[in-house]
Amino acid sequence: MRGLILASRSPRRHELLRLLGLPFAGQAQAVDEERRAGEPPDAYARRLSREKAEAAAASADGGSLILACDTVVVDGDDVLGKPGNPAEAAATLKRLAGRSHHVYTAATLLDPADGRAITVLADSPVGMRAYTDREIADYVATGDPFDKAGAYAIQHAGFHPVEGFAHCFANVMGLPLCHVTRLLREFGVEPPAGVPAACQAHLEYDCPVYQAILDGDE
Repeated sequence: MRGLILASRSPRRHELLRLLGLPFAGQAQAVDEERRAGEPPDAYARRLSREKAEAAAASADGGSLILACDTVVVDGDDVLGKPGNPAEAAATLKRLAGRSHHVYTAATLLDPADGRAITVLADSPVGMRAYTDREIADYVATGDPFDKAGAYAIQHAGFHPVEGFAHCFANVMGLPLCHVTRLLREFGVEPPAGVPAACQAHLEYDCPVYQAILDGDE
């Protein structure tokens, strides 16, 4: 079986990718993440995931497939990045409270041996509960928002920012496993059976869309 390189240092992506049951190595890549003028959020995520994969491939031995992802939190046409300080984190969380937004994760799988690359995009609508200013302040004080796009983690046990969610939970965490499974199959790699079950058990979430994603309908 060919090797797999995950072009990311994100502990959440590493945690999720282990659920596929495939051996992999991490190789973080830094690229210019400046959004281009007029660039739609979905195209922005696709471009960055492709550029991260290409950067990793430049130093790969050619024997391993490269997996790279980029996740963006989108409110309207605005891409909400990682907050730089507590005030930015609080402002972002207040903006999102009681409203819906979208999380896009673009995933690119690239074969350095021949340059073939495929990119897929996961799009999850996310509804936020109407948490209070006090809850925002308490959550910001934990420090958790500062390495998170949109200033929140859907899985945070204390804050629980999301309500009524009915899409790919792993996508909002940064690695949509059923989309990645589809990609791997395109390159002749079959993850062990039971990936959706393993993902749902790990996240303690009953996913209503996994079959549609695996079938290519999402």
